[in-house]
This record gives sequence, structure tokens and C-alpha cells, in this order.
Amino acid sequence: MSERKMCKFYNLNVPDRRSGSGDGGALNHTGNEDDDRNEDEGIQPYVPPHEHKLEYSYWMWFSQRPPTRDLSTTTTGYGQALRMVGRMGSVEQWWGLYSHLSRPDELPPLSNLHLFKLGIKPMWEDPANVNGGKWVVRLRKSQTGRAWEELCMAMLGEQFMVGPELCGIVLSVRFQEDHLAVWHRTATDLAAAARVRDAMKRILQLPSTVNLEYKVHKDCLRATNRHEEEMNHRS
Repeated sequence: MSERKMCKFYNLNVPDRRSGSGDGGALNHTGNEDDDRNEDEGIQPYVPPHEHKLEYSYWMWFSQRPPTRDLSTTTTGYGQALRMVGRMGSVEQWWGLYSHLSRPDELPPLSNLHLFKLGIKPMWEDPANVNGGKWVVRLRKSQTGRAWEELCMAMLGEQFMVGPELCGIVLSVRFQEDHLAVWHRTATDLAAAARVRDAMKRILQLPSTVNLEYKVHKDCLRATNRHEEEMNHRS
């Protein structure tokens, strides 16, 4: 499945900000998409007065790693694989994007969707993430669709109740099972981490037998850098 087909909201009929129109939310990617993406990162979406504005604005990213780990095990390669596919500042803009988005069971293995607060990239090195961590839960594929939607709605609706501490959520489609992760800013804030964990359990209605794994971003980054150095030495 091609990235263009997967991210069908690329084709949303949204006025181009640079054409002089002040309307629109998600960016309509046309022409040189890489140039558009770099130029427009972090631009707040316009929210018309009649729409229901969200507490925070968000953007959605897509990434897909190759079957080999050569690209995905380097932070540079991961950054190059990220594609920003839309942003939203209102409930209406969210549903406009989500209604065009393929569901988890339609996504190819090794692909990821990242819903983050606008201005925060889904990368460990981002200033908002570098001192943070994430809670990860592994789910059967039959559970992923509902769980991903519930997690998205909970984030947009501020149901985690940790305010700016929350950075984003990630859906990772894998071969045997899928992963959902919730990223937050401060790994050393044990109380905040516990609130995020408890909210995730409540939102997803996880039984007590389901284990959530916690990962510190700096640990992940160090492990990736070590692997990259080893690969460079071998070459």
C-alpha cells in the first residue's frame, strides 16, 4: 500500500494558506510536498468561529520503516522517514481528517501513526520529549481499532488530565500484534507518569492482568546511538 493511498487525507480540499485564503485546517499537500512540509511545520491551523476549538492544536505524522533495521535504527533515518500529513485545531477538523484516515487493520506492517501536540515532533530528540518517557501496551489486532480511536479522542478531549505534560500518542502496526504508546515530557516526575499510566488503563478499559511497559526516551536514544556507532565501525 502506497503512502499516498494510506494517507488519503492528503487529498482533502483545503485552501492553500499561501494562495491568500485564511480558511482551512489540515494542510493540502500538493506540488513539492517536502518543501511544503518544511515551510509550514508548526503553523497554527485556522479555526473558524463556528467550530469547536480544541484546548491544544495537533498534527498527525506517518512513518514506515523498511523490513531491515538499517534506516530505523538511526535517528537521522527515522527523521527522514517521518511524513506530516495533517494538522487540526478543532473538533470538526479532527473528524474531517480522521474520516479519511485508513483504519489500523488497513495499514501495512511496520507503519506508525503519530498524533502529537502541534510543535512537538514524534522524535526522542525533540526538546519536549528528550527528558520524557512513554507507556506502551501491546494489543491483539482485533482490539487495536477501537483502542486507537479511544486514545485519540481522550487526548483531544484532555481526558489524561495532565495538561502540557502530555506530548502525543503513537500507533505502531506490527506483524503479530500492535502497540499503542503515550508519550509525556518528564520521566523523572513519577507522579505524572503514574497519572498517565492510570489514565491510559482507564481510557482503554485494560484489565489488571495487562502489563504496561515504561521506556525512558534517553535510554532509547542511547541504545540507538550505540547501535549506530557499532554499525559504522563494522562498515
